[in-house]
Amino acid sequence: MSSLPFSPAVPAAQVPPATSRRQFLRGVGVCLGLPVLESALGPVARAAATGPDSAAPLAVTSTGAPLRMAYVYFPNGAHQDYWWPTGEGRAFTLGRTMQPLAPLQGSLQVLGGLDHKNATAGNDGAGDHARANATFLTGARARKTDSTDIRVGVSVDQVVAQRIGSRTRFPSLELSCDAVRKSGGCDSGYSCAYQYNLSWSSATTPMAPEANPRLVFERLFGSGSPAERQRNYRLRQQTQKSLLDFVLEDARALQRELGGSDRRKLDEYLTGVREIEQRIERSERFGDLPTPGMEAPSGIPGNYGDHMDLMYDLLATAFETDSTRVATLLLAGDGSNRPYPQIGIPEGHHYCSHHRNDPDLMEKVAKIDRYYLEHFARFLQRLEEKKDVDGRSVLHNSMIVYGCGNADGNRHTHHNLPVILAGAGGGTLTAGRFQRFGGEPMSNLFLSLTDRMGVTGVDRIGDSSGRLQAL
Repeated sequence: MSSLPFSPAVPAAQVPPATSRRQFLRGVGVCLGLPVLESALGPVARAAATGPDSAAPLAVTSTGAPLRMAYVYFPNGAHQDYWWPTGEGRAFTLGRTMQPLAPLQGSLQVLGGLDHKNATAGNDGAGDHARANATFLTGARARKTDSTDIRVGVSVDQVVAQRIGSRTRFPSLELSCDAVRKSGGCDSGYSCAYQYNLSWSSATTPMAPEANPRLVFERLFGSGSPAERQRNYRLRQQTQKSLLDFVLEDARALQRELGGSDRRKLDEYLTGVREIEQRIERSERFGDLPTPGMEAPSGIPGNYGDHMDLMYDLLATAFETDSTRVATLLLAGDGSNRPYPQIGIPEGHHYCSHHRNDPDLMEKVAKIDRYYLEHFARFLQRLEEKKDVDGRSVLHNSMIVYGCGNADGNRHTHHNLPVILAGAGGGTLTAGRFQRFGGEPMSNLFLSLTDRMGVTGVDRIGDSSGRLQAL
């Protein structure tokens, strides 16, 4: 069974009469991470739902639901001919690469004409992959060094997390489906810290992501120090019990007190948690054979698609439980040369991206781009199907940026970046459009989304020159 440390909840029968329902929910949530329920809404959130004249608190929509922000990074740019839609505004048709997103076209914006000038070579020469990663969420130019004197800038996710992070159990969540490195040289004199980290809490401090879905799961649903988690892990191995078995009595008592809508939400959520738990267990027991020359890490599926899906599901669960409202997911570091035998591409991604106009390699790049979007579409569909506390979908109350710091991987360009903005930001974004912005810094998008998270007083992120209008 999977190891899920927990803090034993007080049985419902022992809850003192003076303990409010909200306190009881919070107590259960410490060990389980409950979905956001109508009966758990506090007075601040209820006040925000009373009308447009009420000022919504930080990272909460006008209807009292949590507002979430996430950034997802795919590597090596995109094949331009197949990426961009045709048409403009609401009258647009998704290109071949984006066809997996067609059912969700009304819930996203395709953004063209956004640049990251600080990812260009300038006087620093080679190293576009490291700069693409480092600049993507910071908008800043990375100091060229493969030593310890790294410096880039604070990333937009951390700008927000440092202001609103205290309102959730986790200020932010950093995830990866790639290696985790914070030192050594990786790309033409640049530190690996630039290429394998999206999130930076300061100009010199990357927020190392977690690539092991088991450890993410334990972090979300457990508590205590690493030593305590290890003790709980051994206990779980001995007892062969599920986390849900430990809290079943409390959950049943809680269900009796909830209204019909909340009962259904809790049932659906508990089922989803168990399914993720079982999938992690299966991936560890029956994962694909290790790649020759290396052993498959424990807890990480051998199939890359399964790995992405697990991390997406954990991100969705973190949002649904209001465990955090800010997250990043690095699908692969820029420059990744991962092969994709599962879709018939044995060559490495980076190799294919330098196609030199070879039709066969260009076709393979487009196929890889679509493969990534198929998994992203699955994630968005889950968020669309999950109803939030205000009756809207979780996707409606989210802002999910999907993109890359490289535009054309063949030429290593950093203008007209491939960027998708999914979700309606709780009604503050007008989805269902293809917009061209004509060379504005991508950092302007960051400022605009930061405003929508209720974070004020931020006048500049990286090379921003203002807010991105007409979102």
